[in-house]
Amino acid sequence: MAKTWIRREVEIPNHMALARLEKCPELGPKLLFFSGGTALKRSSARLVNYTHNSIHVITPFDSGGSSAEIRRAFNMPAVGDIRNRLMALADQSLRGNPEIFALFAHRLPKGEEQEPLRHDLDQMVRGRHELVARIPDPMRKIVRNHLAMFQQNMPEDFDLNGASIGNLVLAGGYLANRRHLDPVIFMFSNLVQVRGTVRPVVNKNLHLAAELADGALIIGQHRLTGKETARLTSPITRLYLSDDTGRAVDQPIRDKMRTLIQGAELICYPMGSFHSSVLANLLPRGVGQAVAGAACSKIYVPSTGDDPECLGLSVADQVERLGQVLMADAPGIRLSDVLHFVLVDTAHGHYPGGLDLARIRNLGVEVIDCPLIGYGPSPDIDDRFLVPILLSLA
Repeated sequence: MAKTWIRREVEIPNHMALARLEKCPELGPKLLFFSGGTALKRSSARLVNYTHNSIHVITPFDSGGSSAEIRRAFNMPAVGDIRNRLMALADQSLRGNPEIFALFAHRLPKGEEQEPLRHDLDQMVRGRHELVARIPDPMRKIVRNHLAMFQQNMPEDFDLNGASIGNLVLAGGYLANRRHLDPVIFMFSNLVQVRGTVRPVVNKNLHLAAELADGALIIGQHRLTGKETARLTSPITRLYLSDDTGRAVDQPIRDKMRTLIQGAELICYPMGSFHSSVLANLLPRGVGQAVAGAACSKIYVPSTGDDPECLGLSVADQVERLGQVLMADAPGIRLSDVLHFVLVDTAHGHYPGGLDLARIRNLGVEVIDCPLIGYGPSPDIDDRFLVPILLSLA
């Protein structure tokens, strides 16, 4: 079978193409997102109206909150961001799905003694807690079984304060499936009719480590974001995967992940925490080669507003760093192999480090400048604008 590149002019957004996709989303394009946290949550929920084939490569390196306690107890990857994306892509119109969503979004109270928290968990395992009782079978039985597996293996000193029930369910499923995430994701994707594919970039218990310009070494994703600890006061100069001691780990992606990336019809590096959400996904060995080998458009959507991880970085700096991480994967990869477009809104977007559009264009990357910010006080990129643009480029 012969392959060739075709250059075409695209209307952004292409309303005719969007109307066709809305009528038949099960045949929609394979848009692949390298993302981690909640920045893409609303866009993911809107995306299912146009395609059921989007691919979401998720970082499993979160080291804060409920995820940290689960990882400490079971030596496993973080599942919180996976849970969030599964729920964002679930078909909320199906019977039982809103109930599953409510349970997965529920957290046990903070600041409580362990005994009442363990009682709440036990009530869920027994099916007597209202959030579990209203879930229809067979989902209720599966949820109870996974929570029971978690409960049976939970260490005596496990702290349930603020625990995400969805994370506990997925952790129980992980333990029940011989410490494999794929079967758990597959099962819940089918149960709640997830309209897309969600996968961790790697299935290993690894951490993010960062070297700062002042010589400091930061270990742990939660220490980079400024959400649970003090904000960074020195720019990040190097980001890498590590064990819990900070020793660098060379972790390759699996063939399954390589196939997903190379089969994409558009690759998007979306808004979100630049280092801990976007770049983190690009660090495992093989990602850069897979992206370079994908015959599709590749686009970066920089965040608007404040990103504590981008201290001292303009959007042009971010573009260079994104390219450096991907090109370092193997000799011969060029920036033009891994990035074609940068999507910005110069009229309404706020980019604290500046844009430097001329420098971006000098790198050979095309700038698409169009409305991205919604009406109102929020500085965030509006999914009503972003999703149609991405679909029009696929």
